[in-house]
Amino acid sequence: MNILFVLTSHDQLGDTGKKTGFWVEEFASPYYMLSDKGAKITIATPKGGAAPIDPSSEVPDAATAATDRYNKDIATQGLIANTEVLAGINPDDFDAVFYPGGHGLLWDLTNDAASIALIEKFNAQQKPIAFVCHAPAVLKNVKNTDGTPLVKGKKVAGFTNTEEVAVQLTAIVPFLVEDMLIASGASYSKKEDWASYAVQDGNLITGQNPGSSELVAEKLIESLK
Repeated sequence: MNILFVLTSHDQLGDTGKKTGFWVEEFASPYYMLSDKGAKITIATPKGGAAPIDPSSEVPDAATAATDRYNKDIATQGLIANTEVLAGINPDDFDAVFYPGGHGLLWDLTNDAASIALIEKFNAQQKPIAFVCHAPAVLKNVKNTDGTPLVKGKKVAGFTNTEEVAVQLTAIVPFLVEDMLIASGASYSKKEDWASYAVQDGNLITGQNPGSSELVAEKLIESLK
């Protein structure tokens, strides 16, 4: 299994002066679940180099067994510090793609031409494409081969409006993930705030929040069998 992980390069939380980036748990849990099964994982970002970590994902309340493992894993930390440039990635070299969330991608990957083209190519090849929490936002401008939104008519999950209210960032983010998915014609569903929830529709796998990352990884692993 050759799996591509795509992370944000964006580290500014709007104009708040605060930092953002990717959410450690949403990277670490799927990363270790896949790598422990022998997957070869490549990590890419729009700018290459160091991928910024959302400081909020490093607080004790956000810690999990996977984040603890990451914090002791110098080798994987090195991969995060030296990601490949997304535009140089060939989708033909990979069996699937996984996008961890975090608020950063709302500002860069949603409009990134290389990311959009890459997802469209994976989808056209019917390879698994997986997204968790805020990451379904990167599907905003992704189309099917017929020009319709990729998520149109598809069962999807993603970070809910009420979860965004809970983290007090509704007025900061460029758009709300739930609203965007519904506006794009997706069949959006959710559970209560912070419940683990993931759905699969064909090759498209999406999860609601950080606690859903393992469910998304499980569905991705199953899809690759």
